[in-house]
Amino acid sequence: MKTTTLKRRRFIGGGVAAAAAISWNNPLFADAPTGAGDGADGDSPWDVVAVRNGGPVEMFEAGIAALGGMGAFVREGQSVLVKPNIAWDQPPEIPANTNPELVGAIVRHCLAAGASRVLVLDHTCHNWERSYENSGIAAAVTEAGGVMGHANQERHYREVELPEARSLKTTLYHREVLETDVFINVPILKHHGGTRLTMCMKNLMGVVWDRRFFHANSLDQCIADLCFAPRVPDLNILDAFRILRRHGPQGRAEDDGEIVRYQMLGRDMVALDSAGARLFGMEPLEVGHIRLAAEMGGGEADLSKLRVNRITLEG
Repeated sequence: MKTTTLKRRRFIGGGVAAAAAISWNNPLFADAPTGAGDGADGDSPWDVVAVRNGGPVEMFEAGIAALGGMGAFVREGQSVLVKPNIAWDQPPEIPANTNPELVGAIVRHCLAAGASRVLVLDHTCHNWERSYENSGIAAAVTEAGGVMGHANQERHYREVELPEARSLKTTLYHREVLETDVFINVPILKHHGGTRLTMCMKNLMGVVWDRRFFHANSLDQCIADLCFAPRVPDLNILDAFRILRRHGPQGRAEDDGEIVRYQMLGRDMVALDSAGARLFGMEPLEVGHIRLAAEMGGGEADLSKLRVNRITLEG
């Protein structure tokens, strides 16, 4: 496990509150191995990059640099689909959706890496136009040079099979996800009344048409089954700058949220969700879909087996 301290040049994100309930000494990575590869100072194919103590944009820039830059994921001329959580008609101050500044930064980095197009979409729960606008994400994406996509009609989806799934054997999956060159998943860490937490795996419900099937056929199992969809993310970025502590998944008031200033990046949804659960103060296997996905071989939930690069930004 590598730990790095970087001097912070600026603070972005509109908040400077300290992480009162969550600290870097929290058991998040207490059981991660010391050292990585040939040594703690060497380069490594990190399983998780965890950044703390900054704004959404600067934490992303530090984290993606540790993974080799966006060019490690996006090549010249490729199409990119970015899937934040935009499900709710809530402002950024109520953290029901992914931070808009983070989404805008991801779009800019993809275009700088040579992407031919960056499309951003979500199958929203509230009215899609209001959710796109009031979350601040539509404006951030447009300003950054990206395009907002549509996910509110059945014609946007195509039936796929998930032969390794236990419950979700077939589903209607968004066509743009299936056809894109690079798929980036950008959930927010938050409380959920039905599944306890919602993070990377559950965020993929926003590229599925029939979510009622999930709720009628073991919600946690269906979420775990998404690890075996024909198109899964190439990169996951877990937004934990401002998290939703209660009344999830949509929140009711600004004080349902808490500014904790974390972000985690990696390829493995189960690993990221396990780290997010620890950050929230829960054991990963207490969350049903994490436990089920790990049992099925959908990813690694044992944090002691992960190579972790921790980066602290300092003023």
